[in-house]
Amino acid sequence: MNFSDFGQRFNAYSGITHLMDDLNEGLLQDDVIMLGGGNPAQIPEVLEQFQQTLQALLQQGELLKAMANYDGPQGKQAFLEALADYFNQQFNWGISSKNIALTHGSQSAFFALFNSYAGRKGNTKSHVLLPITPEYIGYSDVGIEDDLFVSLEPKIEILDKQFFKYHIDFENLQLTRDTGLVCVSRPTNPSGNVLTDAECQHLDRLARNKNVPLLVDNAYGTPFPHIIFNEVAPFWNDNTIVCLSLSKLGLPGVRTGIVIANEDVIKQLSNMTAITSLAPGGVGPVLVNDLLSKQTLTALCDEVIQPFYKKRCELAVKWLKQSIADERLHIHLPEGAIFLWLWFEGLSISSSELYQQLKKEKLLVVPGEYFFPGQKTISEHAQSCIRMNYVQSEEDLRKGIEILARVVKQYW
Repeated sequence: MNFSDFGQRFNAYSGITHLMDDLNEGLLQDDVIMLGGGNPAQIPEVLEQFQQTLQALLQQGELLKAMANYDGPQGKQAFLEALADYFNQQFNWGISSKNIALTHGSQSAFFALFNSYAGRKGNTKSHVLLPITPEYIGYSDVGIEDDLFVSLEPKIEILDKQFFKYHIDFENLQLTRDTGLVCVSRPTNPSGNVLTDAECQHLDRLARNKNVPLLVDNAYGTPFPHIIFNEVAPFWNDNTIVCLSLSKLGLPGVRTGIVIANEDVIKQLSNMTAITSLAPGGVGPVLVNDLLSKQTLTALCDEVIQPFYKKRCELAVKWLKQSIADERLHIHLPEGAIFLWLWFEGLSISSSELYQQLKKEKLLVVPGEYFFPGQKTISEHAQSCIRMNYVQSEEDLRKGIEILARVVKQYW
């Protein structure tokens, strides 16, 4: 096909395409153990709450109304106002509906925001700075130009009981005149790392001193879905862009992202939505707006969702240590999100080769190399890591860990 440069840019196979293809393959094959994709757990109590709410909305005519009408490009106004009230009550941010826009999921928000702040600017070119890697696989290929990212390797702290933790290497972190945006996820996909309050405040100071926005990807964070296992203080100011999603709440199919920013950012993002897709979807907003109005969302997150993931995570860690009783297995300290990040120190093959061997055994994980955007070379550490989803059934999780243990032991 005679694609334009833009078309060629998105014609190449990417890490996120690979991930989504694997996710679809796992859904189509009953015998594949899916420890790779990012699909949230189907928690019975959560699904029941959604079903009851949708049935009530259908009977009231609100669900059909949401499906039969466009919202504005900024999103459903009633939901925007409810969200502003909710965040003000939770965190006292002092925002209004003018500080919030909806998108077709966080991924489309990243595409719009990254390319709005980084790339060609006249005779100069700016970049997105990722202060710490590994980072979310979906960032890597959203740029409409090459080399959109610059990133730093982390400082690694070795902890007891086979755990380790990443920290930002502030000694080597530099914001330059070519830095257009700073981006971090909290909790981090893939590692489950949660930046400390001090690290976030330090980043905020650096960004504001350079008049560069700080984007915080809060897809797994507080207040919803609250898949985070330690206490942190969320923050927002006029220089901060906070991105949330309804996906990890348990609604990936409704494709609803939430962006909180200053009014200028929201106006520009809403205009991009109007141009590229007219308006965001309305089903997710009308559903969650009902949960907000009944004040059931916080309890659902704090009393059902967060405890489910914490318990399942602890179980997965226990089984991993039992099945791979080797000090060369290092597990990133799980502080949130829905994954375990495993470092097999001294592995004789790369994580991509390990992925292929595991796939032959009907086990899907994600190789670590994909999670280091902005790195000129892939380090030995990166090639020794994999991301493992722990949200499948206990039976599948146990079987998957047994397969992983058997295969990994062949390559040490």
